[in-house]
Amino acid sequence: MKIVIAGLGLIGGSMAKALQRKGYVADGFDMPAVAGEAVRCGAIGRAVASFDGYDVVFVALPPDAAMQFIGGNRFKDGAIVADICGVKGVLESFVFSRPRNFRYVGCHPMAGKEVSGFASSCADLFDGASVIVTENDRTDGAAVQALVSLLTEMGFARVVRCSAAYHDKKIAYTSQLAHIVSNAYVKSETANGYAGFTGGSFQDMTRIAGVDETVWTRLYFLNRENIAAELERLIGELERYARALRAEDEEGLEGLLREGRLRKQALDAQS
Repeated sequence: MKIVIAGLGLIGGSMAKALQRKGYVADGFDMPAVAGEAVRCGAIGRAVASFDGYDVVFVALPPDAAMQFIGGNRFKDGAIVADICGVKGVLESFVFSRPRNFRYVGCHPMAGKEVSGFASSCADLFDGASVIVTENDRTDGAAVQALVSLLTEMGFARVVRCSAAYHDKKIAYTSQLAHIVSNAYVKSETANGYAGFTGGSFQDMTRIAGVDETVWTRLYFLNRENIAAELERLIGELERYARALRAEDEEGLEGLLREGRLRKQALDAQS
């Protein structure tokens, strides 16, 4: 099986290293300096610029670049082309907007770090992690099975299969909303001089505040309806707490906190 990875950043580079750990030798595509380093360290076999000889093509690029890559290159008849973008609906719509000679499957690794780039990639990034595979009635079942097999060999312990629309709705809440909340939270002037005043809560709330706006702005925009709905829902909930505090309604606040505690217990029981 011939595999190539387009985009050798944190996720693409980690895919290459995870596959190499299992005996695969994937090729790669990226800027010359990045691809050259990936070759030197043995993460990929060689740097390439054409993709029509590969059985599996992983597209580890941001959404717009991924669509440009998929639409602007030739692929082997029947090849599996899988993007790893954090938004799936727009990619799926683009790919299925016209006939293709390859088999498209969307996937989204639920693993990462607060840092990026090939230098931060590692072979064990996906060990024990979940990965989402999206499909619809036009998705080739055999391609899904082959992709799931490869992802499992990379170390993923759980594969969740769903539609692109379901993925985007869930990710708006579990990932994108959390990043926005963290990013907004640190803007308080009260954050100045926080050292010595935290027991871990501040670090938990701010860990993902440092998003790269040049990447995440576009990702949020491509899933804007789902994210806006979740933001509005959260703002509504927060206003209930604020009203209870301003009204000196201690019983009401206790009730809100109880609701949240019971909801967390119910969520924990589902996991």
